[in-house]
Amino acid sequence: MTFRAPVRDLALALRTAGHPSLVGQAFPELDEDTVAAVLEAAGAFVESELAPLNRKGDQVGARFENGVVSAAPGFAAAYQAFVAGGWNSLSADPEHGGQGLTKAMELAVFEMVHASNMAFGLCPMLTQGAIEALDLHGTERQKRLVLPKLVSGEWTGTMNLTEPQAGSDLAAVTTRAEPDGEGGYRLHGQKIFITWGDHDAADNICHLVLARLPDAPPGVKGISLFLATKRLVEDDGSLGIANDLRAGSIEHKLGIHGSPTCVMLFEGAKAELVGEVNNGIAHMFVMMNAARLQVGVQGVAIAERAFQQALAFSQERRQGRAAWSADGSIYGHPDVRRTLLLMKAKIEAARAICLTTGVCADLARLAPSEAERTTARQRQELLTPIAKAWSTDVGVEVASQGVQVHGGMGFIEETGAAQHYRDARIAPIYEGTNGIQAIDLVGRKIPMEGGGVMDALCAEMHATVADLAATPGLEAVGARLDAGIAALERATDWLLQNKGPNALTAATPYLKLAGDVIGGWMLARQALATAAGSDDWSRSKSALARLYAGQVLAQAPGLADGVMDGAGDLESVTAHALGG
Repeated sequence: MTFRAPVRDLALALRTAGHPSLVGQAFPELDEDTVAAVLEAAGAFVESELAPLNRKGDQVGARFENGVVSAAPGFAAAYQAFVAGGWNSLSADPEHGGQGLTKAMELAVFEMVHASNMAFGLCPMLTQGAIEALDLHGTERQKRLVLPKLVSGEWTGTMNLTEPQAGSDLAAVTTRAEPDGEGGYRLHGQKIFITWGDHDAADNICHLVLARLPDAPPGVKGISLFLATKRLVEDDGSLGIANDLRAGSIEHKLGIHGSPTCVMLFEGAKAELVGEVNNGIAHMFVMMNAARLQVGVQGVAIAERAFQQALAFSQERRQGRAAWSADGSIYGHPDVRRTLLLMKAKIEAARAICLTTGVCADLARLAPSEAERTTARQRQELLTPIAKAWSTDVGVEVASQGVQVHGGMGFIEETGAAQHYRDARIAPIYEGTNGIQAIDLVGRKIPMEGGGVMDALCAEMHATVADLAATPGLEAVGARLDAGIAALERATDWLLQNKGPNALTAATPYLKLAGDVIGGWMLARQALATAAGSDDWSRSKSALARLYAGQVLAQAPGLADGVMDGAGDLESVTAHALGG
């Protein structure tokens, strides 16, 4: 089916996330007309250049032949068009060749990129993280010779963390970095699951690699961050000979076949230190946190793509006696329509969470006062694990429902619905599994300021309830939201008083509760923002908020009860018992 970029929905999400005030404060030369023009142009690009390659990327995929990795058919040319259009440099600092736009705008554009072709979007997504890491921690040489090439997109970036014995536990990393006697280092080791670790779409690939120096202390405190390029970079910026690193193979995956996921072998590769010795985890987390928010956007994107396909199919498929369609299309069946509208509501809630987090990231850098920057940074930190985990769970759920709407046709590869489900499944695993995000939320983010950061968010949500109560047609949304906030506050208070296994067991259901309630609040804000509109699109926002309130927010009190059940029998139940 033809993908249509959801430009109007994205513009609404940016507006209700506070983007206009950000533009007015920190980007006086950037007006809403320019924002709209950028979104429209990005939508046109992805529809024409990237979406048509998505199916071929899934069917043919990246190739590994005679030690050489080739991108899926058409991807290299599309990447060059992407770079030529300036889409790689949206939020980068103009000092390094960037356009200096907002991070939130970049996220909105990248949602369209990922929705049109998720496997393609992973390449520039990782490059954005490399840009942020080098901008903050790179040496003068790296900023002068490497950073501008990453910003322009002439070169791409990767993130090398995982090893066969070291997945989420980075303390187990064993890749070695040995001083070469000339001020540089030589890397020895193997990294796995490296997204776009090798390809033929750009002139050079810049690998950010976690490794240990010979005298490093054990654990995460002994890991440093290094830059190793596929081809060496001379002091004048020209490309030298090939470095001593290579792809050993590419993975055969459930989905995202167009993205080459490589086993990378570092065989004495020349490298430069990035940042401080033995502080690599902190430096890499700049890249990780950027990727976590981007992966949340991926969840929204793949859900949008799956929804659009399911909606189109429902309008074409004739089956049974439909209550609400004269032509017999299954869109007229009440349960099918409920499913589709709930899919759409969750997409818009997840989109709003991600873009609001992006606005907070911008304000954390650019707000006029230190107090405002601190408040924005804390809100960003609180929302990031929710944006990553809740949104990617929505991506899998919506893609699964998309298959369901297709019925048996969805289980057949020819329709394409199955690809979205397969592609979506990696996102809850990427960049710290969703369980890790939940642990981060309850272990680090909720306790910030003694729970004050979440308290402030709940207070802001409560203020919206009064506006809903005063708006005809949205009173019930206000009542459901009020009850949902109360449930979230109750669960938060319990978590602040409980540590250890109780808190860890509650982490995932708590994150779901938080995402459900915050997402409902953001849908309510969109409904309020469009309440005066008389067109179908405007009226649909109130309908989506009402449906979400009845189907999702209504479950919040029960979720809170589940959070407070704690560890219960979990410790005492043995694996032997589970195995029968």
